[in-house]
Amino acid sequence: MSNPPEIIAHIDGGSRGNPGPAAYGVAIKTPQGHAVTAFARYLGETTNNFAEYQGLLAALDYALSHGCPRLTVMTDSELMARQISGRYKVRSPDLKPLYEKAQAMIARLESFSIRHVYREHNREADRLANKAMDDAERHPHLKPASTNQRSSTRDHPPISSSEEGNSNSDHALLPSTDEGASGESGVVSTPQTSQMMPPKPLIVSATFRKDALHPHVQLPLLDGEEVELVIRRKH
Repeated sequence: MSNPPEIIAHIDGGSRGNPGPAAYGVAIKTPQGHAVTAFARYLGETTNNFAEYQGLLAALDYALSHGCPRLTVMTDSELMARQISGRYKVRSPDLKPLYEKAQAMIARLESFSIRHVYREHNREADRLANKAMDDAERHPHLKPASTNQRSSTRDHPPISSSEEGNSNSDHALLPSTDEGASGESGVVSTPQTSQMMPPKPLIVSATFRKDALHPHVQLPLLDGEEVELVIRRKH
Protein backbone atom coordinates (compact mmCIF):
# COMPACT_ATOMS: atom_id res chain seq x y z
CA MET A 1 0.00 0.00 0.00
CA SER A 2 1.37 3.43 -0.95
CA ASN A 3 1.94 5.91 1.82
CA PRO A 4 -0.94 8.37 2.34
CA PRO A 5 -0.17 12.08 1.79
CA GLU A 6 -1.56 12.87 5.25
CA ILE A 7 -0.66 10.96 8.40
CA ILE A 8 -1.20 11.21 12.14
CA ALA A 9 1.69 10.34 14.45
CA HIS A 10 1.07 9.45 18.09
CA ILE A 11 4.39 9.92 19.87
CA ASP A 12 5.62 9.38 23.41
CA GLY A 13 8.94 9.54 25.20
CA GLY A 14 9.67 8.21 28.64
CA SER A 15 12.51 8.05 31.14
CA ARG A 16 12.56 5.82 34.20
CA GLY A 17 14.22 8.06 36.76
CA ASN A 18 14.35 11.30 34.73
CA PRO A 19 17.18 11.11 33.95
CA GLY A 20 17.29 7.35 33.56
CA PRO A 21 16.76 4.61 30.97
CA ALA A 22 14.72 6.24 28.21
CA ALA A 23 13.01 5.48 24.91
CA TYR A 24 10.43 6.85 22.50
CA GLY A 25 7.55 5.23 20.67
CA VAL A 26 5.77 6.34 17.48
CA ALA A 27 2.51 4.98 16.04
CA ILE A 28 1.64 6.21 12.53
CA LYS A 29 -1.99 6.17 11.36
CA THR A 30 -4.13 7.55 8.55
CA PRO A 31 -6.72 10.25 9.33
CA GLN A 32 -9.31 7.45 9.16
CA GLY A 33 -7.53 5.63 12.00
CA HIS A 34 -5.92 2.85 9.94
CA ALA A 35 -2.51 1.72 11.20
CA VAL A 36 0.42 2.46 8.87
CA THR A 37 3.44 1.49 10.99
CA ALA A 38 4.83 1.72 14.50
CA PHE A 39 8.36 1.88 15.85
CA ALA A 40 10.38 2.67 18.94
CA ARG A 41 13.96 3.23 20.04
CA TYR A 42 15.92 2.85 23.26
CA LEU A 43 18.01 5.99 23.89
CA GLY A 44 20.17 5.14 26.87
CA GLU A 45 20.02 7.32 29.97
CA THR A 46 18.48 10.74 29.44
CA THR A 47 15.44 12.82 30.41
CA ASN A 48 11.74 12.61 29.58
CA ASN A 49 11.83 15.83 27.57
CA PHE A 50 14.83 14.68 25.52
CA ALA A 51 13.03 11.42 24.72
CA GLU A 52 9.85 13.29 23.74
CA TYR A 53 11.80 15.42 21.26
CA GLN A 54 13.49 12.34 19.79
CA GLY A 55 10.05 10.86 19.18
CA LEU A 56 8.98 14.04 17.40
CA LEU A 57 12.10 14.01 15.20
CA ALA A 58 11.47 10.37 14.30
CA ALA A 59 7.88 11.14 13.27
CA LEU A 60 9.00 14.13 11.21
CA ASP A 61 11.68 12.07 9.47
CA TYR A 62 9.17 9.34 8.65
CA ALA A 63 6.83 11.88 7.03
CA LEU A 64 9.60 13.52 5.00
CA SER A 65 11.32 10.31 3.89
CA HIS A 66 8.07 8.54 2.96
CA GLY A 67 6.44 11.29 0.91
CA CYS A 68 3.81 12.32 3.48
CA PRO A 69 3.69 16.13 3.20
CA ARG A 70 0.93 16.64 5.78
CA LEU A 71 1.57 15.59 9.37
CA THR A 72 -0.41 15.86 12.59
CA VAL A 73 1.39 14.95 15.80
CA MET A 74 -0.38 13.84 18.97
CA THR A 75 1.68 14.01 22.17
CA ASP A 76 0.99 13.88 25.87
CA SER A 77 3.90 16.27 26.48
CA GLU A 78 2.20 19.63 26.97
CA LEU A 79 5.58 21.29 27.39
CA MET A 80 6.86 20.13 23.99
CA ALA A 81 3.56 20.89 22.24
CA ARG A 82 3.62 24.45 23.53
CA GLN A 83 7.29 24.91 22.70
CA ILE A 84 6.86 23.69 19.12
CA SER A 85 3.76 25.85 18.64
CA GLY A 86 5.63 28.90 19.94
CA ARG A 87 3.71 29.40 23.17
CA TYR A 88 6.70 28.52 25.36
CA LYS A 89 10.36 29.36 24.86
CA VAL A 90 12.98 26.63 24.89
CA ARG A 91 15.57 27.50 27.52
CA SER A 92 17.20 24.11 28.04
CA PRO A 93 20.57 23.87 26.24
CA ASP A 94 19.93 20.14 25.70
CA LEU A 95 16.55 20.68 24.04
CA LYS A 96 17.28 23.78 21.97
CA PRO A 97 19.22 21.94 19.20
CA LEU A 98 16.41 19.37 18.96
CA TYR A 99 13.81 22.14 18.81
CA GLU A 100 15.72 23.91 16.02
CA LYS A 101 16.13 20.65 14.07
CA ALA A 102 12.39 19.97 14.43
CA GLN A 103 11.47 23.45 13.19
CA ALA A 104 13.72 23.05 10.14
CA MET A 105 12.03 19.74 9.30
CA ILE A 106 8.56 21.17 9.87
CA ALA A 107 9.34 23.94 7.39
CA ARG A 108 9.78 21.31 4.67
CA LEU A 109 6.26 19.95 5.15
CA GLU A 110 3.19 21.18 3.32
CA SER A 111 1.24 21.35 6.58
CA PHE A 112 1.96 20.48 10.20
CA SER A 113 0.11 20.62 13.49
CA ILE A 114 0.83 19.35 16.98
CA ARG A 115 -1.78 18.64 19.64
CA HIS A 116 -1.51 17.86 23.32
CA VAL A 117 -3.61 14.82 24.29
CA TYR A 118 -4.04 13.04 27.59
CA ARG A 119 -2.06 9.86 28.20
CA GLU A 120 -5.10 7.62 27.84
CA HIS A 121 -5.42 8.80 24.22
CA ASN A 122 -1.76 8.02 23.54
CA ARG A 123 -1.55 4.45 24.84
CA GLU A 124 -0.02 2.80 21.76
CA ALA A 125 2.96 5.17 21.66
CA ASP A 126 3.38 4.81 25.43
CA ARG A 127 3.31 1.01 25.10
CA LEU A 128 5.96 1.08 22.37
CA ALA A 129 8.29 3.30 24.42
CA ASN A 130 7.91 1.11 27.49
CA LYS A 131 8.51 -2.04 25.42
CA ALA A 132 11.78 -0.58 24.15
CA MET A 133 12.86 0.12 27.73
CA ASP A 134 11.75 -3.33 28.88
CA ASP A 135 13.66 -5.02 26.04
CA ALA A 136 16.80 -3.07 26.96
CA GLU A 137 16.40 -4.17 30.59
CA ARG A 138 16.10 -7.82 29.53
CA HIS A 139 19.00 -7.60 27.08
CA PRO A 140 21.71 -5.42 28.70
CA HIS A 141 24.13 -6.12 25.83
CA LEU A 142 21.92 -3.95 23.61
CA LYS A 143 22.44 -0.90 25.81
CA PRO A 144 24.88 1.82 24.76
CA ALA A 145 28.44 1.34 25.99
CA SER A 146 28.23 4.60 27.92
CA THR A 147 25.03 5.48 29.75
CA ASN A 148 25.89 9.18 29.46
CA GLN A 149 25.87 9.08 25.67
CA ARG A 150 22.91 8.28 23.45
CA SER A 151 23.36 5.28 21.21
CA SER A 152 23.85 5.60 17.48
CA THR A 153 20.93 4.69 15.23
CA ARG A 154 23.15 2.15 13.46
CA ASP A 155 23.76 0.31 16.73
CA HIS A 156 20.10 -0.26 17.50
CA PRO A 157 17.63 -0.62 14.60
CA PRO A 158 14.08 0.56 15.31
CA ILE A 159 11.64 -1.79 16.98
CA SER A 160 8.74 -2.16 14.54
CA SER A 161 5.34 -3.28 15.73
CA SER A 162 4.82 -6.78 14.30
CA GLU A 163 1.05 -6.39 14.10
CA GLU A 164 1.45 -3.48 11.70
CA GLY A 165 2.99 -5.75 9.10
CA ASN A 166 5.77 -3.30 8.26
CA SER A 167 9.34 -4.56 8.42
CA ASN A 168 11.05 -1.48 6.97
CA SER A 169 13.80 -0.17 9.21
CA ASP A 170 14.73 3.07 7.46
CA HIS A 171 11.83 5.16 8.69
CA ALA A 172 13.33 5.83 12.13
CA LEU A 173 16.70 7.06 10.90
CA LEU A 174 16.90 10.70 11.85
CA PRO A 175 18.67 13.23 9.62
CA SER A 176 22.06 14.40 10.73
CA THR A 177 22.81 18.10 11.09
CA ASP A 178 24.55 18.22 7.70
CA GLU A 179 21.95 16.23 5.79
CA GLY A 180 18.84 17.77 7.31
CA ALA A 181 18.82 20.72 4.93
CA SER A 182 19.12 18.56 1.82
CA GLY A 183 16.13 16.38 2.59
CA GLU A 184 18.14 13.14 2.66
CA SER A 185 17.72 10.71 5.52
CA GLY A 186 20.74 9.79 7.58
CA VAL A 187 21.85 9.06 11.11
CA VAL A 188 21.89 11.53 13.94
CA SER A 189 25.45 12.22 14.96
CA THR A 190 25.99 11.21 18.58
CA PRO A 191 26.22 14.34 20.75
CA GLN A 192 29.16 14.87 23.06
CA THR A 193 28.87 13.37 26.51
CA SER A 194 28.79 16.79 28.14
CA GLN A 195 25.65 17.67 26.17
CA MET A 196 23.88 14.58 27.42
CA MET A 197 24.29 15.36 31.12
CA PRO A 198 20.99 16.28 32.79
CA PRO A 199 20.44 19.98 33.50
CA LYS A 200 21.42 21.08 36.97
CA PRO A 201 18.45 21.54 39.30
CA LEU A 202 17.27 25.08 39.86
CA ILE A 203 16.44 25.95 43.44
CA VAL A 204 13.44 28.18 43.97
CA SER A 205 13.43 29.63 47.49
CA ALA A 206 10.63 31.42 49.25
CA THR A 207 10.46 33.00 52.69
CA PHE A 208 7.15 33.56 54.45
CA ARG A 209 7.00 35.62 57.62
CA LYS A 210 4.47 36.70 60.24
CA ASP A 211 3.89 33.04 61.11
CA ALA A 212 1.68 32.51 58.04
CA LEU A 213 3.69 29.56 56.71
CA HIS A 214 6.91 27.78 57.47
CA PRO A 215 9.71 30.34 57.36
CA HIS A 216 11.60 28.82 54.46
CA VAL A 217 10.81 26.50 51.55
CA GLN A 218 13.17 25.15 48.88
CA LEU A 219 11.76 23.56 45.74
CA PRO A 220 14.21 21.80 43.34
CA LEU A 221 13.20 22.09 39.68
CA LEU A 222 14.69 21.05 36.36
CA ASP A 223 14.95 23.60 33.57
CA GLY A 224 11.66 23.64 31.65
CA GLU A 225 9.74 21.70 34.31
CA GLU A 226 6.28 22.94 35.21
CA VAL A 227 4.85 22.82 38.73
CA GLU A 228 1.70 24.07 40.37
CA LEU A 229 2.24 25.85 43.69
CA VAL A 230 -0.69 26.04 46.07
CA ILE A 231 -0.38 28.22 49.18
CA ARG A 232 -2.86 27.78 52.00
CA ARG A 233 -3.04 29.69 55.26
CA LYS A 234 -2.38 27.61 58.39
CA HIS A 235 -4.99 27.72 61.14
